[in-house]
Amino acid sequence: MVRLIAFILGASLWFSAAHAQGKPELQWFGQSAFKLTTAGGKVIMIDPWIMANPKTPQELKNLDALGKVDLILVTHGHGDHLGDAVELAKKHNVPMWAPAGLNQTLTTLGVLPANLGPRMNKSGTIEPFPGVKITQVHAEHSSEMVLKDPATGKDTVYAAGEPVGFIIELENGFKIYQMGDTGLFGDMKLIGDYYKPDLILIPIGGHFVMSPKDAAYATKEMLKPKMALPVHYGTNPFLRGTPAEYKTALGQTATEVLEMNPGDKKTF
Repeated sequence: MVRLIAFILGASLWFSAAHAQGKPELQWFGQSAFKLTTAGGKVIMIDPWIMANPKTPQELKNLDALGKVDLILVTHGHGDHLGDAVELAKKHNVPMWAPAGLNQTLTTLGVLPANLGPRMNKSGTIEPFPGVKITQVHAEHSSEMVLKDPATGKDTVYAAGEPVGFIIELENGFKIYQMGDTGLFGDMKLIGDYYKPDLILIPIGGHFVMSPKDAAYATKEMLKPKMALPVHYGTNPFLRGTPAEYKTALGQTATEVLEMNPGDKKTF
């Protein structure tokens, strides 16, 4: 019996170690919407604009098909980032981490239950799962929400805090910088030097966010990551920047530019 118990415990520890050593997987839905599965099997939805996203493949426009969700991250209140986050938070009874003012507005209006709208702010770090750390950092953008007024039923603009980015450190030490919507700002160099992201999810569309030229400068001169995935382009006529323009502006660099289409998955 003792040997049997020891065998079971040993097998359990081996399975846990093997599971923890799995590779993180990132699936892109278009714009800035991602499903991140950590090495330990936790699922993090990032800026989950899925159902109304023109770049999301039709077969993926089904929130039930996402499977389990353990946590949601939202960089700011614009509809192409807040997207389906509230519905997913309530559906899975999981926290939605976002700028403090965004969550406070949603909970005050009764749109999001208070227990699903925790507060944090820039430089704040949470450790929601063993080995996973998530830190809010600065983004140079705006943040407001258009929601139905509970009293009148009319579309109303509400304040949604200040926009943020997220540094997501996974169980194996791999760091992802979800930049959110942002223009160039000098402290990108600080973020690169201090957090040393391995992968950046960088907006390139222009008009509302960095252009390919801006994004290339941020990548090469300030952030210097191992890998970069250009995002936030092609979903409306104003977002004209393309990955090809970004790569051209980037020129010779040690950073690998990833090529993904909406719906694609990549492991790291």
